[in-house]
Amino acid sequence: MDILEEAYDYVKANLKDTRFIHTLGVVSVSKKLAELNGVSEDKAELAALCHDIAKNLNVEEFQKLMIQNNVELTEDEKKAPELWHCIVGPIVAKNSLNIDDEEVLSAIRWHTTGKENMTSLEKIIYIADMIEPSRKFEGVENLREEAIKDLDKGVLLGLTSSMNFLLSQGKPIDLNTVKARNYLIWNR
Repeated sequence: MDILEEAYDYVKANLKDTRFIHTLGVVSVSKKLAELNGVSEDKAELAALCHDIAKNLNVEEFQKLMIQNNVELTEDEKKAPELWHCIVGPIVAKNSLNIDDEEVLSAIRWHTTGKENMTSLEKIIYIADMIEPSRKFEGVENLREEAIKDLDKGVLLGLTSSMNFLLSQGKPIDLNTVKARNYLIWNR
């Protein structure tokens, strides 16, 4: 069995049905964006499959994995358990599926917040997670169109949309998201 088959089986067995359907949407969009941007479709598929690999863990499981792997959270991350799945995701992918491709692991790690100076694969997984077919929010169609035309512009709009949503909800914005957006503005 190859790694993609193993990943499909593992994710299907460990995610809720709705999360698995979302994951398949992220895979579809990621492969298309990879093809358009000269990125390995296999890497995009693997990273997309595993992007939410830790999504259904509970708080105790997150904490145990972070302690076992010497993960030190920032003060902001300690207050944002909704981000823990992307922090622990690479650990689960490595331990459960023996994935050791650092580019794939990094795309899993940064798929929620983004980060400064993202690789093309990191950008693809970030925006594919946001625009996959089951996502329904105001402006998603525009994000889809822009990401297909210009990956950087699509990611910049995605980061802006995410920040605007968090601001409208009175929620904090992860500093990595701010840095990712600033980096794209300064380096486009």
